[in-house]
Amino acid sequence: MPRVLLIEDDPAVREGVRLALRRQGHEVAAVATGEEGLSRLWSFRPDVVVLDLMLPGMSGLDVCRRIRTGSQVPIIMATARGDDVDVIVGLEAGADDYVVKPVQARVLEARIRAVLRRIGAPGTGTGTDGPRIETHGELTIDRAGLDITLRGEPVSLALSEMRLLLTLSASPGQVFSRQQLLEAVWEHSYHGDIRLVDACVKRLRLKMSEPSGRPLYILTVRGFGYRFRSA
Repeated sequence: MPRVLLIEDDPAVREGVRLALRRQGHEVAAVATGEEGLSRLWSFRPDVVVLDLMLPGMSGLDVCRRIRTGSQVPIIMATARGDDVDVIVGLEAGADDYVVKPVQARVLEARIRAVLRRIGAPGTGTGTDGPRIETHGELTIDRAGLDITLRGEPVSLALSEMRLLLTLSASPGQVFSRQQLLEAVWEHSYHGDIRLVDACVKRLRLKMSEPSGRPLYILTVRGFGYRFRSA
């Protein structure tokens, strides 16, 4: 039974989402504050975290950053306005996806199911005869073990970051549009929000760039999307 940690301060919303997810077969731990959420994270060990961006006390952004210091569990954040700059800030803080409040149960369930499918299918872009371990300059990718090292040091990646890297690196030099990456990485088959892609690329670059800060592996193709360069 998939485990969902729900961090939402509004009691009516919290109970409604909790019941809806339970009806879909999830085990749900629902808490009202970021502090409670961080405490339950380590004891409950969820498969997915649903995090309200606007929390009393410790903000949702701070909770997201704290989770990312010690865990790469998928985070779906809930925001009151889909066009708010807070969406970008939340994605750059480490969230994997987002839903707009008031949360529609069917939309949230679809996002959770997509995350769980991505967890269960890690080897993006590899066939049965493909190499298990690839070397691209100072970057090493172990697709089977999901281990990424850069200059001999391990690189810790969240789910969306890992999936994006595996997708791009499977075809070095190929240009992917943002929409193609949305469909491949997030499974958003509709004309989705390209901010998910751009924020994820920004996080990846921070973790994988050269010491000078210049992108080395994930390059922008202006006006279209991104490509991977095997340095």
